[in-house]
Amino acid sequence: MTLEVVLFIVVGVGLTFTALAALVLIVRGPTILDRMVASDVLLTTVVLSLGADMVARNHTDSIPIMVAIAATATFATIVVSRYVKRRTDSDLPQATEEAEHV
Repeated sequence: MTLEVVLFIVVGVGLTFTALAALVLIVRGPTILDRMVASDVLLTTVVLSLGADMVARNHTDSIPIMVAIAATATFATIVVSRYVKRRTDSDLPQATEEAEHV
């Protein structure tokens, strides 16, 4: 085996391990924020896999797909963080009112 083949095997194993770990955290994650970070890791792993494929096959056809995945991940992160912030903000007055009654 050449050095190039060994490097691609190492990259493939690393990306596979990362994707599986992210999937486990998406399924088991205790909070929505943990799941969101894990989904970002998974999407980043997909983008890295596409980049590795472009290097291996010497093409640039996957760039639009990579940009779309990155934009989707960014937009999803913003949406989830705003949702969590609103949910947290709506919980604050209730906690303050309960503290005053005690």
